[in-house]
This record gives sequence, C-alpha cells and structure tokens, in this order.
Amino acid sequence: MLDYTKKETYDRNALRVNPAKTCQPVGAMYAALGVHGCMPHSHGSQGCCAFHRMFLTRHFKDPAMASSSSFTEGASVFGGGSNLKTSAKNLFDIYNPKIIAVHTTCLSETIGDDLNALIQGIDIPEGKYMVHTNTPSYKGSHITGFSNMTASFIQYLSKASGKTNRKVAILPGFVNPGDMREMKRIASVMQIPYTMLPDTSGVMDSPMTGKFELYPKGGTKVEEIKSLGDCELTLAFGKITSEMPAETLYKKCNVPFKILPLPIGIGRTDEYIMALQSLTKAEVPYELEEERGQLVDILIDIHPYTYNKKVAIFGDPDTVLSLAEFVLEMGMVPKYLVTGTPGEYFQTAAEDLFLKFGMSGCKAKASGDLYELHQWIKEEGVDLLIGGTHGKYIARAEDIPFVRAGFPIIDRYIHSYLPLVGYKGGMRLAELITGALMDRMDRDSAEEDFEMVM
Repeated sequence: MLDYTKKETYDRNALRVNPAKTCQPVGAMYAALGVHGCMPHSHGSQGCCAFHRMFLTRHFKDPAMASSSSFTEGASVFGGGSNLKTSAKNLFDIYNPKIIAVHTTCLSETIGDDLNALIQGIDIPEGKYMVHTNTPSYKGSHITGFSNMTASFIQYLSKASGKTNRKVAILPGFVNPGDMREMKRIASVMQIPYTMLPDTSGVMDSPMTGKFELYPKGGTKVEEIKSLGDCELTLAFGKITSEMPAETLYKKCNVPFKILPLPIGIGRTDEYIMALQSLTKAEVPYELEEERGQLVDILIDIHPYTYNKKVAIFGDPDTVLSLAEFVLEMGMVPKYLVTGTPGEYFQTAAEDLFLKFGMSGCKAKASGDLYELHQWIKEEGVDLLIGGTHGKYIARAEDIPFVRAGFPIIDRYIHSYLPLVGYKGGMRLAELITGALMDRMDRDSAEEDFEMVM
C-alpha cells in the first residue's frame, strides 16, 4: 500500500507527457525528400502518412510529397504485401519517380512484413530503384528514422569502384535546408569537392516559379549516392544522427569517417573547418576568418546582456548539445538540457560539456519530455528557453523569453531558410537570443516606469 500522507517521488519510465520528439517515419520521410526524384512511401495506413506529411509541411511551409500503401483492416491483419506491390506499380506508372524509399509504420512493423523479400518480388522498371528501412514508431524518435533511412540509401546503392573520386561525403544530420546550404558553402569556400546525403536544399526551400514541380531540382542524385563508396572521407555531423550511416558506408565501401558535432557556434564550426583544412593542407580563406572574427566581436558586444543568464534547451539531441556549447561560449549557463530521443550518449556528452566549462548544478536528460522540463523550471527558474514551437506553453506559463530553434517550428515562417550552423548561423542565433533578453528588459523597465508614475 502507498502511504499518501508522505511526499513521494517516482520516476516515470513508461509515460511521456508532451515528449520532445515525434515518431521515426517523420525522420525517414524527411531523409527521403533529400534525394532527387525520390518518392517517400509510407507502408501503412493513409492516416499515418497524412500525419507525417502534415508535420513536415507545417515546419517547412513547403509541400512534403509522399505516398502510402493505404492499409485497410485486411492488410492490418494479413499483411500488406499486395498493397506494396500495387503501390509500386501505380507510383512508377503515374508519378514516375527515379526511386521509391519505403519506410514502415507501427501497423506493418507489428504484422512483421518482410520488406526486403517483398521488394525483391516487385517488378521494378529498368533504371528505377526501390529502397526500404524499418521505422517502428514505438522505438526511438524521428532522429532514429532519419538515421535509418540515410543508412538504407547507402546500403542499397553505394558502391566502391576501387578508384577515388577525391570527394568528401557529408552527412549533415537532421537540420534545415538553410543549414545544409551553409555547410555546402563552407566546403566550397574551402575548395573541397563533396557529396551531401541527404540534401533537402532546393526541395524543402524551393523557389516559387508559378509551376508545381513534383520533384524539385534539389536533392542528392542517385548517381551521387552510388559514388559515395569512392569518397576519401565521410564527415558525419551529430554522433546520434549520423554515426550509423557513416559506419554503414565504412563497412560496405571502406570509406573512413570522422564524427563531428553539429557546427553551431565558434568552437564546433572551427572543428568542421579544421577537418576540411586537414584535407587541403591550404590556409583557411580570409572569408571564413573574417566571419569568425565578426562573430567573436558580436559576442563581446552582447556579453553584458548574456553573461551568467540561465538557459533551458530542448529538442533533437545533437542540436541541443551544440546549442548548449554555443550559449556557454556566450557566457550563459545551460541549466537544463532535454531531448525526447532515447540513448545514454546524450547525458554523458552533456555532463562532459558541463565539466569542460566548469558548470555545476546543470541537468540533462534523454528520453525526457516537456512536462518534466516545466517542473524543473518551476523548481528553479531560467532566464531564457530555447527549442521548438511546443515550448511556447512553458514560456507563456512561466513568463520566460523564448527563442525558437530546432524542430519543429510550426508557428513561425522563414526559419528553415536561414542557418543556425557556421559563423553566419552563430550571428543569427546571437541576434535572436540577445533580442529576446533585451525585449524582456525593456518590458520590465516599462513596467517599473509605470509603477513609479502611479
């Protein structure tokens, strides 16, 4: 019997209240959209596919095109093999994709459909391709799904010819098209030839031309994915997101890889540029040195407003860790770090970060949720909250300045076009953070002036 007269604390091991994540197929669908001429295909019900498309469309404000096996009650009980075969024929005949990327849902995973065997039994037109990955929604998060689908493209398509193409394979992690563009710009400035997988720039931020394009001009081409096996090195951004596809390319094609953090802020962008510089052996171009110096100058200018301010950050694990290091560079205190994606590495990496910067009293949790983060903030408040749209309810309840960064952001526009990575992204983040803190100071000052007048 529980003693209800005592105050007890219990760990919630099963229940999540407003989790800081969504399900695997969302990430798999986003990765597939980063391949040119690819039709993401949800092997499950129409409702699942509609939710995943809606989630991505609301964040990027661009249509996320995808198809579904359209499970009915019969397919949910006896399997969806015939649905997949019919779907593949209809897609190739009507929508003419270069490649179909199939991901599973809870229904097909619970039934146990063998997609590898099913795809082998499908009559795929010459010059066309089908790949698949398993993405059970009751395990991992959208980050897991993104990682799984990226690895599947490599597993199905990449080959080693034995002759190097002198390129670098860039695995950007789960970031916006604006971030991918900035990563590619830095590589171009460093005069490094590369192939990025996936690459949603030109797809989820495509221009308005007056004509609908089912397959926009952007995305990694199938031929480029095949040639990844001839790359000299893989730069994989975000250990949690990109390590598995990097290992897949290494095991299949013997391409060495280097795991880098998402290049947010000064130190982590330095790591990216130094990794590129180690290949060229040339001096870093002044263009990048100038941007770095500008960011340092900005952080010095805003230091009186950011120093010792406490911050709570939530979202995708690799993004949260890099944001945490950047706010530390700004002189702030990352009081609470939360991700909904499970895994021990997040908490270990966060604690290492606290130790590196001499921080005490900070908390980090993987497989967490916004309810628990809210409770932490109630116990000891913070000066700023950083994360996706759903943090606005905490910010509103606790009257905290809020900076939207990461995924998903469904109540604002333009964010996916602008980078958070690189020195340019650091300047944008510094502006957002300082603006939010100073707006709060201005409001508090106005309230004090009003009270004095009264």
